[in-house]
Amino acid sequence: MAPQLEDTLVGGYRRLAAETPRRRIDLELRALDLFFTAVFGVLLVPVAAAIALLLLVTSGRPVLYRGERVGRGGRFFTMLKFRTLNRDAESRLGPYLGEELVRRTESEYTRVGRWLKASQLDEIPQLWNVLRGEMSFVGPRPIRARFFAELANDLPAYWQRLVVQPGLTGLAQVRRGYETSMAEKLSHDLEWIADRSVVLYLRTLVSTGFRVLGQLGGGGGRS
Repeated sequence: MAPQLEDTLVGGYRRLAAETPRRRIDLELRALDLFFTAVFGVLLVPVAAAIALLLLVTSGRPVLYRGERVGRGGRFFTMLKFRTLNRDAESRLGPYLGEELVRRTESEYTRVGRWLKASQLDEIPQLWNVLRGEMSFVGPRPIRARFFAELANDLPAYWQRLVVQPGLTGLAQVRRGYETSMAEKLSHDLEWIADRSVVLYLRTLVSTGFRVLGQLGGGGGRS
């Protein structure tokens, strides 16, 4: 990572995020994260093993995708997912963001990867990130450092995403039909940061579950 980018994120934005005090609700949400990680972890072990074997047989190694993302307080972490794209796809998709990235990504999905993405089963390995405290079940989606720097320059409030852990799902995802820009997605993220509660957390998880079922039934994708 370029030193100037690290200085921007870890210096300036980490300082801003650190100045924002933690709330009691964050401890309650962390307890829920650990509870659901334990429950889903046990239930999904056989599913994860079957997916890993299927990927190994159909598209070979690596089975897991490992990508550096920006977490709470500007700290970097390695996000895990089951690989859904062709090998080295990230090097080809790296320069793109937003609608152009979505369009180009379509041609990079493996046959199994497209199904994993639609079902969101590709994100099962992120339970490890949640267990480590790097992610939460609900929060702004993780973003690559370079894109974070670009968006933070364009959207002055973007740094506030660093106040909470990134999430497996979030308001911007369950309401995806309403946003047309990164600014509108950010507005959903900021709503979560301001109004986060146990009720909103649980409601978002339930909405995500219904959305995934709807995608499986209709064959839809996800942003």
